[in-house]
Amino acid sequence: MSYRVRLNVFEGPFDLLVYLIEHAQMSIYDIRIAEITEQYVEYISRMQEADINVSTEFMVLAAELLEIKSKMLLPRTAPEEGGDAAYEDPRTELVAKLREYKLFKELSHMLEERHEETAARLEKPQEDLAEFTGEPDEYLNLDMDQFIAAFESFLVRKKNLEEIRAHHIRTEKQRITTELRMNDIRSLFRDQNIREADFRDLVQHADDRYDISVTFSSVLEMMKEHRLDAEQKKLFGNIKVTATDELFEEKVHVE
Repeated sequence: MSYRVRLNVFEGPFDLLVYLIEHAQMSIYDIRIAEITEQYVEYISRMQEADINVSTEFMVLAAELLEIKSKMLLPRTAPEEGGDAAYEDPRTELVAKLREYKLFKELSHMLEERHEETAARLEKPQEDLAEFTGEPDEYLNLDMDQFIAAFESFLVRKKNLEEIRAHHIRTEKQRITTELRMNDIRSLFRDQNIREADFRDLVQHADDRYDISVTFSSVLEMMKEHRLDAEQKKLFGNIKVTATDELFEEKVHVE
């Protein structure tokens, strides 16, 4: 059975691979590697025939699929007598990579949807209005000390209101973009000359969900560009972000 695939619609090799597996109605835990490899190689060939520049990432994954296919064709050797060595499926590492890719893609879509939902919202903190809900204050026949106290109270309220507006009123133009956050991350590794950092160290405002989502999207984009690697050893655990050589070798564009 063959599947016709539209060209130039996939973000990367794993995007194409997931597409082929899902449309063949396969489980990623039981991939029919020969069939998928044939479809994958056919897609790359059609890209080349259409004079489309094929990324090296597609070729690397194609070589990996062919290697797995060849291992699957080899006869399984029985463990030595008295041994307990079990057969190691050549697809195991590929399955782990696919699971990780799908997880990050789902998280990226979720954060993008959250961003779109909250983009037009302005948040205002709850204020204590107790002093305004009772009887209004009246100042009659004030002496100088009472007048000074009232004026100082007015200045304090005015300063508080200005701080609230400066901290909580945001428009879309005031929100940091992914491009700016990528520059911040790049500067952090370069200026401090470090290779590794926790993801939370890249977030400038840990209590700001928007800032967290922008930082996460920026890390994903820099991973896609091979400037960062990330590792999370357990679910909901810390994410260790590592800078690649490409990040330190790329030229900095100064506007």
